[in-house]
Amino acid sequence: DLLERVSKGGGEDAILRHTQRNKKLFVRERLKLLLDDDHFLELSPLAGLGLPYGDVPAAGCVTGIGKICGVWCIFVANDATVKGGTLYPIGVKKQLRAQEIALQNRLVSVYLVDSGGAFLPLQSELFPDKLHGGKIFYNEAIMSAMGIPQVAVVCGSCVAGGAYIPTMAEESVIIDNIGTLFLAGPPLVKAATGEYVSPEELGGAKLHSEVSGCSDHFASSEKEAYECIRNIISTLNYKGLPEEAAEQQDSPLYSAEELLGLAPWDHSCTLPVQLILSRLLDGSRFQEFKAKYGTTLVTGFGHVEGHLVGVVANNGELSRDASLKGCHFVQLCAQRSIPLLFFQNTTSHPVAPASITQAEAHSSRLKAQASMMAAVACAAVPKITLVIGGCYGTDSYVMCGRSFSPNFLFLWPNARVGLVDSRQTWDSDPTGDKSEQKQLKEKLEEESSAFYSSARLWDDGIILPQSTRKV
Repeated sequence: DLLERVSKGGGEDAILRHTQRNKKLFVRERLKLLLDDDHFLELSPLAGLGLPYGDVPAAGCVTGIGKICGVWCIFVANDATVKGGTLYPIGVKKQLRAQEIALQNRLVSVYLVDSGGAFLPLQSELFPDKLHGGKIFYNEAIMSAMGIPQVAVVCGSCVAGGAYIPTMAEESVIIDNIGTLFLAGPPLVKAATGEYVSPEELGGAKLHSEVSGCSDHFASSEKEAYECIRNIISTLNYKGLPEEAAEQQDSPLYSAEELLGLAPWDHSCTLPVQLILSRLLDGSRFQEFKAKYGTTLVTGFGHVEGHLVGVVANNGELSRDASLKGCHFVQLCAQRSIPLLFFQNTTSHPVAPASITQAEAHSSRLKAQASMMAAVACAAVPKITLVIGGCYGTDSYVMCGRSFSPNFLFLWPNARVGLVDSRQTWDSDPTGDKSEQKQLKEKLEEESSAFYSSARLWDDGIILPQSTRKV
């Protein structure tokens, strides 16, 4: 239901205004004209829901990865039906994440610009800091220096700072009658000088194609614009990261639909993670590493869609032996240039040791986890993290959580991610104030849910368990 809701942008009335009155295509119709087919990996579609400043469906822009003329590209497409295309802090964060993925994977970047600029009441949250709006333009410059192509379409308003996005791209297209580009629009000109000027006169397609030279291509319609972008990409002569020829693949022996019943809901215990791996790996084949040692972490090699991967999967508490085993395995994969696939699902452990023996075990585990943490951070191979159940505290870091910059991080809908398990917060202090404990429990329960995380772009999206292999 949530995905269906965000797919409609600002709602049916806003779409009607956008398409009928403004004579523009809805953002998802634009993508159909741009991409080779309708299938693409959409990133963080639930971002922007339930935020303190209200709902901003899909953070006001659609981002994802798909093929254009056979070339893998990442796109950032503004949705002007959401808040009139106004840029909110969550929208800045989503665009920066798309650029980060483009940098990591050397993907061609395509910008479909249709935005009214920043939302001024929240300017302190999207303008002045290092990871605010200006970082978008910085990233454009860095990608250009790295030889990563960027192209843009001005398919609506392109105002204020947003005007730099197409002008910093290698090639840009502007659409007649609907595309406008200026630092200050007609209302500001009127307020400053008392002079009325139309959007077309101030920054329309003809002006920027014939006079200013800000646009490289003039398109008389949206269809023509996206055909032009496809032609540009077909002549980039850009290979990006080489695609390895995948080995012949076999489907898992067990149905992926069964993952729905295997997704852990009770985070106080775990189920054998091999049950999940057998429904994701090619032919359900898994070459386990150190199978008899550190059994609360499962490591080994398998194939997904014909590609060899190293699997690191929680199978209980991340103990000392499990951490040492994980450190060894991650270093092996780094040495052999094998991508790593992390499955996070840990049971929580007591906040404080109950005995000297437990305290000594905690210290021993701490050192081992630090070693694995360093190995994960330094492994110069692609890393993908999937949170399939509960993941608490430092275990999230050791298992390549968001702060360890995996190439992608996805959650199953049942996932719980938090510093501590909310059930332990008051269990560890039975003498505390009951009302305060209840409030804290409710707060932690809300903030550790998958949907809370995805709304704030702490991940790259929530995926259904049965769709995991496809993603």
